[in-house]
Amino acid sequence: MSDGSFDFDVIVIGAGYGGFDAAKHAAEHGLRTAIIESRDMGGTCVNRGCVPSKALLAASGRVRELADAEHLKGFGIHAAPVRFERQKIADHANQLVATIRTNLTKTLERAGVTIIRGTGRLEGAQKVGVREVSGVDRVLTGRDVIIATGSDPFVPPGIETDGRTVFTSDEAVNLEWLPRWLAIVGSGYIGLEFADVYTALGCEVTMIEALDRVMPTFDPDIAKIAARNLIDGRDIDARSGVLAKSIKPGAPVQIELVDMQTREPVETLEVDAVLVATGRVPTSKELNLEACGIETNRGFIPVDDQLRVLVNGAPVPHLWAVGDVTGKMMLAHTAAAQGTVAVDNILGHPRTIDYRSIPAATFTHPEISSVGLSEADAKELAAKEGFELGSVRSYFKANSKALAELESDGLMKLLFNKATGEVLGAHIYGLHAADLIQEIANAVARRQSVKQLANEVHTHPTLSEVVEVAYKQAAMAVAA
Repeated sequence: MSDGSFDFDVIVIGAGYGGFDAAKHAAEHGLRTAIIESRDMGGTCVNRGCVPSKALLAASGRVRELADAEHLKGFGIHAAPVRFERQKIADHANQLVATIRTNLTKTLERAGVTIIRGTGRLEGAQKVGVREVSGVDRVLTGRDVIIATGSDPFVPPGIETDGRTVFTSDEAVNLEWLPRWLAIVGSGYIGLEFADVYTALGCEVTMIEALDRVMPTFDPDIAKIAARNLIDGRDIDARSGVLAKSIKPGAPVQIELVDMQTREPVETLEVDAVLVATGRVPTSKELNLEACGIETNRGFIPVDDQLRVLVNGAPVPHLWAVGDVTGKMMLAHTAAAQGTVAVDNILGHPRTIDYRSIPAATFTHPEISSVGLSEADAKELAAKEGFELGSVRSYFKANSKALAELESDGLMKLLFNKATGEVLGAHIYGLHAADLIQEIANAVARRQSVKQLANEVHTHPTLSEVVEVAYKQAAMAVAA
């Protein structure tokens, strides 16, 4: 497969999970591969996202559990007041980042990938310019080029950040201090996870959501039960339908709130710090995309299901894009899957990616997860294709393991085609929801029917029986 007329067979721009998996897969299949990274190896997930945030959630979750006297009393346990060291919790996250970053780098080196530290850009067909950290600027040729530059936190107009009193998730994972009163702008998965961390560690939180309900991106029924525990049951004042028009760093931080609809002033809040958790934007501005005639959609690079970059709807030969920069599903495991799919297509093994079967999770305590279609999208598909949509609910309060853990407040909603039984999607809130969703994701990937799935035996007593109950309920509703 190697072609000596190019410097490399594959050049990957960006070493997050999308770029990492692409480079590793390419090198393991005999392609001369280079990967270019301007920041830390591992990209957002390893350094500023899922890895350090999960370390913080693990530590703060222990604090929350030990401090929950009522919950422990149910087991007959009486614990002493909880003490924790903020710096050691932060160190735990930093050490985990360093370990995974090192392991990832060594994995690429062992696979034979050439690692180039610098900023990559397109310089035309099958050409990549790179300005190395040393200042040297050169142009490399690659038979195939994969863009995997990821994303950065989105800071809306009117909000000033200083990295300390007004900051994004990039800085929040460092846990440099614990503000007494923290405002979180946004109630998506990032805002929810950090609200979980900061409230567990004793901070008072005000959550500001511009849309008309808190947790707007989640299934409404799941959001209702989750908000009861994750927001209402904690030291969180949640406000929806209000926009943070301006935020000025300082001591205190000033937040000008206006009504989302009318833009009339609501009030000015003065808090100790603000976390801006309003989503992410693609990192594509410095790529010199015009060199290949590429027009983005709000910064996202258009691709087809084989991950080929598109110009005017047609694929650009030998140019691919994976991960957050494509805007398909901004999740680390999606990026990783896209990376291997792109390389398989480069290798001449045609593959496409099935986004419906990719699960998502929010690692709060308890967790939230989903896969497949939302109920609104499922209803739309049912109307379009002329079938009746089925929906069943399975409750954790009927599950022996959840009851044993005294964690029985949870719900699973399963969506399916009543004519065929095909699983269309699932939404879960409850203990270990992030693990439970994988079973349904596998069923969605295989387009399986609940009639078949209802016969699969689940271990007793485990939380997986929540899924089994849903499958059996759904099977009874499917046409004979």
